[in-house]
Amino acid sequence: MDKEILEKFDDQNAFIKVTTPAGVEGSQKAALNRKGNQMFNDGNIEGARRIFMTTGYSDGLSRVGDYYKQNNRLIEALRMYWTAPDRKKSQPLIDKLAIVLQSLINEQEPEND
Repeated sequence: MDKEILEKFDDQNAFIKVTTPAGVEGSQKAALNRKGNQMFNDGNIEGARRIFMTTGYSDGLSRVGDYYKQNNRLIEALRMYWTAPDRKKSQPLIDKLAIVLQSLINEQEPEND
């Protein structure tokens, strides 16, 4: 039963991978964050995301999460909030996903005859 539920998410990159940001020196980190902010403002969200993940820039990661949430990409939004870490924004998504998972589990349970 559990395997069947998880198979529904196989092609959705649904699991969260959290890594530690690479060690970037202060001046280089600031320059990269400025570049990431400019990319974000220009609409290059994925380029900005890569930079913010590299530098560990929590505000930038939260803004990318907001963008994903607005575009109904809730798993990716949760990933950004969790990495930021922004628990105030991640907790409502976790609660929502818990409800979805519970309904999927209930859907898979055999009916009692």
